[in-house]
Amino acid sequence: MPSSTVSIRDVAERAGVSVGTVSNVLNSPGKVSPKSAARVLAAIDELGYVRNDAARQLRAGRSTTIGLIVLDVRNPFFTDLARGAEDEAAQHSLSVILGNSDENSDREAAYLDLFEEQRVHGVLISPYGDVGPRLQRLRSRGTPAVLVDRVSDDEHFSSVSVDDVAGGRIAARHLLDTGRRRLAFAGGPFDIRQVSDRFAGARAVVDTVPDATLEVIDVTALTVLEGRRAGQALLARPVGERPDAVFAANDLVATGLLQALVMQGSMRVPDDIALIGFDDIDFASAAVVPLSSVRQPSQLIGRTAVQLLIDEAADPSLSARQVVFQPELVVRASTAPRSV
Repeated sequence: MPSSTVSIRDVAERAGVSVGTVSNVLNSPGKVSPKSAARVLAAIDELGYVRNDAARQLRAGRSTTIGLIVLDVRNPFFTDLARGAEDEAAQHSLSVILGNSDENSDREAAYLDLFEEQRVHGVLISPYGDVGPRLQRLRSRGTPAVLVDRVSDDEHFSSVSVDDVAGGRIAARHLLDTGRRRLAFAGGPFDIRQVSDRFAGARAVVDTVPDATLEVIDVTALTVLEGRRAGQALLARPVGERPDAVFAANDLVATGLLQALVMQGSMRVPDDIALIGFDDIDFASAAVVPLSSVRQPSQLIGRTAVQLLIDEAADPSLSARQVVFQPELVVRASTAPRSV
């Protein structure tokens, strides 16, 4: 008999017990005598029974899974965030389903549709588009939502994030403190809130130094490939028109920039140009020129978001909470003072 056609009633008949006893073995084994439990487990093994969690969750009204939607699963920051969320969820007998929006509003909406259909325990999302109305609809139907790596603009939803404006200030101040004055910010698209906030922080600091400038090097995505393209564009400029420092919106862009500069060899890091990224992914410290970065606690963000989600699922009347962590400067060779 195919396992998909085996029912709980079939198991009960094979074990010679009631359907209720089988249900207790599956859900509350402490209520069943060891002898009866052994018969039920033997019947399950013989018949190849697999319980229908979807049906069970439908009856319960909520599943034991959490839906997590991130901007780019290729970014190690989001991988670490997901690991933190998964670890915390496991402590509460929950699991995490990961969705990658790929910075695409349609894909983001499709994952929200899927998670709504699956009646997930809750949704964690690093939003790309305007998802407020969708999340409000989910909450009205009993599914809480928490924003990750992004503060809630209207504070209607709980969020866990890092102060990206402060991170931008930290990066720019560090570059200025090393004596650089012709700064560039490599990032985009600017409709990603984290990108615009990091740039705003850097701009605020540079504007306080009369002889300092800050240009924008647009990239179409926060990827190594786009960073490499930006680096090649810098190398094509006349020497006198190049910046002497670059703040990359994340470590992937910084890595691509570094690769382009090192492969060409005509610009030395950090002697000719200093380079700092954001996130402090593992690769930053292992780069050919170890990258300075602005660190955010990726795993802690994921863990905290799950904690808030579980609290709201248990008590929907709780007010939204905004948890904002402070970023930390990590200095490595890529922003060392110029050699004399």
